[in-house]
Amino acid sequence: MVKKTYQEKLDGEKVAKAYSSNKRISVKYATELCREIRGRPVDKVEKYLNRVINQEDFLPLRKYNRKVGHRKGESKSGVKSGRFPKNACTAFLELVGSAKANADFKGLDTENLLVAHAFASMGFRRRSHQSKGRIAGRPHRRKSAHIEVILREGKK
Repeated sequence: MVKKTYQEKLDGEKVAKAYSSNKRISVKYATELCREIRGRPVDKVEKYLNRVINQEDFLPLRKYNRKVGHRKGESKSGVKSGRFPKNACTAFLELVGSAKANADFKGLDTENLLVAHAFASMGFRRRSHQSKGRIAGRPHRRKSAHIEVILREGKK
């Protein structure tokens, strides 16, 4: 079932929302990205996501860090284990841009926006089939995630 409501009840004139359902990204990376961007200004979030896409900065993995190597340099968010999830960062960059456009349409000051809420949940698992094998192939489930972002106008 496709997601129709937001997880957080933030309504008002100074709020802009956007969500995307069944994006082909990992739920684990999406939850880590939500934790990392929540409460930050939108311009800093966009710069951070672009740095992760270009592999200049890593996404710190605090919860889902089993068998993940450490990165050199200073620790971020208290950990040094991290990765560079390009697809997830691209999806979040599109979503933040959409929410920013919604804020501009509402007449909000786009220079003063903060990420008030970010949330990810598991989406539809697409089924596919690998035809290799001795007798029969193997079924696979492709991952997807619902992601939502709520921006509010406030001081940096």
